[in-house]
Parts: sequence; C-alpha cells; structure tokens
Amino acid sequence: YRIYPGHGQKSVAKDGKVSFFISAKADSLFHQRIKPVKLRWTQAWRRMNKKGKTDENTKKRTRKAQKFQKAIVGMSLDDLKKKKAMKPELRQAKETAAKEAK
Repeated sequence: YRIYPGHGQKSVAKDGKVSFFISAKADSLFHQRIKPVKLRWTQAWRRMNKKGKTDENTKKRTRKAQKFQKAIVGMSLDDLKKKKAMKPELRQAKETAAKEAK
C-alpha cells in the first residue's frame, strides 16, 4: 500500500536501510521484531492464509504425460510390438516349449 505525503514516519537503520511506517503501531511491532505473518491484520498474514483472492476457484491445468515405447537393449521396437500383439495362448505355448528345450 502507498503511504501518502504527510502521513507515517521514516525510520533509518544503522546500515542505512530506510523503512516507512504508516502508524506508530506498525513501527513498534517492526522494532520488536514481530513477524508481520503472525499479525492477522497485515497483508503478509492475508497472503499466507489465502484470504481475499477472487480467482481462487480457477484450477491450474496440468498436462498428462504421454506414453510411448522405446527399444530395449536386446530388442528392437518392432520385436516388442510383435510380442505385445501376440495372443496369450501362443505366448504360453512358446514359453512352455522353451522350458522343455532346457
């Protein structure tokens, strides 16, 4: 918020940092090192606790990750697709044949 001319007071710290205060109350609390987030009447508290937001009901849209296949070291992408497209009965028959061969 703006502090209009003729209102509030300036405070200069030892390091030369200038602070403007709207009231003696704000000045006093600052010099007591009380955090503005802990005072309910401050903008800092309102921001922290999400008060006074009008566009709160609009949700942020998130993008869903797209699925895609990559080739594995021992197999090309075409081989993987063939294996996936194979019927379960055929796959089981192949596996049993491989077990018997061992």
